[in-house]
Amino acid sequence: MIRILFYLFVVLALGLGFAWLADRPGDMVVTFSGYRYQVSLMVAAVGIVAVVAATMIAWWLVRSIWNSPYAIARHFRVRRRDRGYQALSTGMIAAGAGDAGLARKKGKEAGKLINADQEPLIHLLEAQTALLEGDHDAARRKFEAMLDDPETRLLGLRGLYLEAERLGDRNAARHYAGRAAAVAPQLGWATESTIEELAARAQWDGALELVAAQKSTKRIEPAVANRQRAVLLTAKAADLMDADPAAARAAALEANKLQPEFVPAALAAARVLLRNDDVRKASKILEHAWRAAPHPEVADLYIHARSGDAMLDRLKRARKLQDMKKNHAEASLAVARAAFDANDYRSARAEAEAAIRIDAREGAYLLLADIEEAETGDEGKVRQWLAKAVRAPRDPAWVADGVVAEHWAPVSPVTGRLDAFEWRAPVERLGHLIDSGADEDAGRPAPAIPAPATEERLGDVAEAEVIEAGAPAPEKPVVEVPEKTDIPEKPVSEKPIVVTEAAKPAPPRPEPGKKAGADKLPLPPDVESAHRQDFMPRLPDDPGVDPDEDREPETARFKLF
Repeated sequence: MIRILFYLFVVLALGLGFAWLADRPGDMVVTFSGYRYQVSLMVAAVGIVAVVAATMIAWWLVRSIWNSPYAIARHFRVRRRDRGYQALSTGMIAAGAGDAGLARKKGKEAGKLINADQEPLIHLLEAQTALLEGDHDAARRKFEAMLDDPETRLLGLRGLYLEAERLGDRNAARHYAGRAAAVAPQLGWATESTIEELAARAQWDGALELVAAQKSTKRIEPAVANRQRAVLLTAKAADLMDADPAAARAAALEANKLQPEFVPAALAAARVLLRNDDVRKASKILEHAWRAAPHPEVADLYIHARSGDAMLDRLKRARKLQDMKKNHAEASLAVARAAFDANDYRSARAEAEAAIRIDAREGAYLLLADIEEAETGDEGKVRQWLAKAVRAPRDPAWVADGVVAEHWAPVSPVTGRLDAFEWRAPVERLGHLIDSGADEDAGRPAPAIPAPATEERLGDVAEAEVIEAGAPAPEKPVVEVPEKTDIPEKPVSEKPIVVTEAAKPAPPRPEPGKKAGADKLPLPPDVESAHRQDFMPRLPDDPGVDPDEDREPETARFKLF
């Protein structure tokens, strides 16, 4: 656009110049070597412009001819580069789609058309292709080769970090992440891994510096950075509680200022304040944390803030917490424990039962067992409360990656992840479900075993009987024969009796007071259902009938003539 404007400006200037000369006629006389040349001023101006234009055109032609070999070579080089980039683009797409064969083919083609030193993406394509083909050694060599080039150093560190994670070599992975974080703290994967490594080695200052550097890059949210800083400061305060109380106090108060509702930070700040006998400020911090999320450790530290308080004074502080958070299980349990320590068993029992009504769990039943033992000494009731505690849901605890810990920790003991512990109920037990299922099965009667069917054929009469085990043998109907009949008697045939199937004796009748089938092993449900389907007539399903209830014996009799 600027070039077009420049050309227009030149044309406009020439036009204005010729117009100015046209309005001012004159002659130009040139004497050279005894000759005199006289022309008008306009002709002279046109001639000068024509000479300049001809000179420029001639110079352009000479220059084009002189540079033609270089221009031709450049044309083919650009064409070759375009083909190489096209092959590289196709190979990267194939690698992303998982087509290792096409990626390998296009990678070789791009390597021939483009110099790998000039285009680092060729190394990346080769490394990705090696990973798709399962050649991890070749991929690692490619990533290591990228470390020599400043442009691809971070890419190589990222690849080596992922390979170390795949092999489970945490030390090597954190080494590569540390190198990447030192060069580019804005990389989340590198900074987080390095922070976790420093936290695992209790190097809190180095981890805090990385968090500050990451926050300065504005690549993470300020709330996330403040949370990480609060976690690290809380861990630092707990670590320096005995060695350097002043540094521990500063770290704990800063952590509580960043995250006032973070329970470990509130506990650390309250402990360092209570060591300096600043009960008022510590109580305010604990009260704020209690209103945000009632926690048993907060309640215990608040109730025992003054070491010289009597039991009734501690009970009053517990009731103060209950007033702050009414109708909450933790508040009721805190009052119940304080009342139990004060030997006020009636109030302790009432509060523990109220906690059970709000949230029935293991700790409340155990507290009721302690109250029962201290107040009445009734071992039966104590065992009853303990049995309910075994079957009740577990109390909340600090849980991280399936590990339950007694106290909070900054990193997970399994994965080393920062801020992994959560205050929640652990995984529920399944033992009481199995026990209850076994008890229910034990109370049910053993399934009846159907007796096999017997079929006899005597002469022209066939009779089939299906008898359920435990049922009395049905009596055969008595056929009355008239005294007089007009039908002549036939002689008894001398043909032998033909039995189509071996007759089997009927099952013996059960003894009085003995349940049918008690001396036999119960069949599996599928076998029992098969027997019932094959040998017993099936009744229609009735949703109001319990399939486990005892039914009256069913007898089916068929006669064929």
